[in-house]
Amino acid sequence: MTGRWRALLRLFAVQGTWNYERMLGVGMGYAAEPLLEDLKTVDPVRHGEAVVRSAEFFNCNPNLAGLALGATARAEYEDVPGPQIARLRTALCSPLGSLGDDLFWAGLVPALVGLALIAVVFGAGWWAILGFLVLYNAIRVGTAVWALKAGLDAGMRVGSAISASWIPRAIARIGPLAGAGIGLAVPLVAGWYLRGFGWSGGSGALAIAAAGLAVARWFGPSLTGVRFALLSMVLLLLFRRMGL
Repeated sequence: MTGRWRALLRLFAVQGTWNYERMLGVGMGYAAEPLLEDLKTVDPVRHGEAVVRSAEFFNCNPNLAGLALGATARAEYEDVPGPQIARLRTALCSPLGSLGDDLFWAGLVPALVGLALIAVVFGAGWWAILGFLVLYNAIRVGTAVWALKAGLDAGMRVGSAISASWIPRAIARIGPLAGAGIGLAVPLVAGWYLRGFGWSGGSGALAIAAAGLAVARWFGPSLTGVRFALLSMVLLLLFRRMGL
């Protein structure tokens, strides 16, 4: 099966065509096309059906979408009946969404935000933001590479492969780490920022609150957890540097 790396690159843009009708479906179809190229010469009719199936409704956490993509692509080559592949896609939506959200949005992102804020308090400055970006994206890329390979290797047995993988164990460990990181960061940041709280401290707090309100109003739903975390750190550093 060729096109694995092209499919992986396309997975990073899987949300580029997100819509309410098919969610990630069109993006999944675009990412599946390189994986299905060999099927065109072997069975052109099957290839056409597979391309259509790959772009149907699908939704999950984008960081784990490679598991579904790889599994369904392999199933197409194994001549699994189309309705069975469609059922597999549907069955994977909820678990991949839940596992991905627990691993990334409720675990990894808060944990890294907490560590970055702690690093700022201890003098890391802008390096804390750089470290946040490097660590988060390294884990994200590594997870995407693993997910696509695991899906291709497992095929219709992808459910068992997920259960036996590192993901459940990582979720169990990252949750407490996220709680500890945020729990430690909040009092440290508050104590660091509010030292000698006076008129300057009060004006700084009001400025940060006003900036947060304005950004939330302007960007609305596009203000994701990662963007909010980066914005919080940038505002903290800027107002601290200004002596507010």
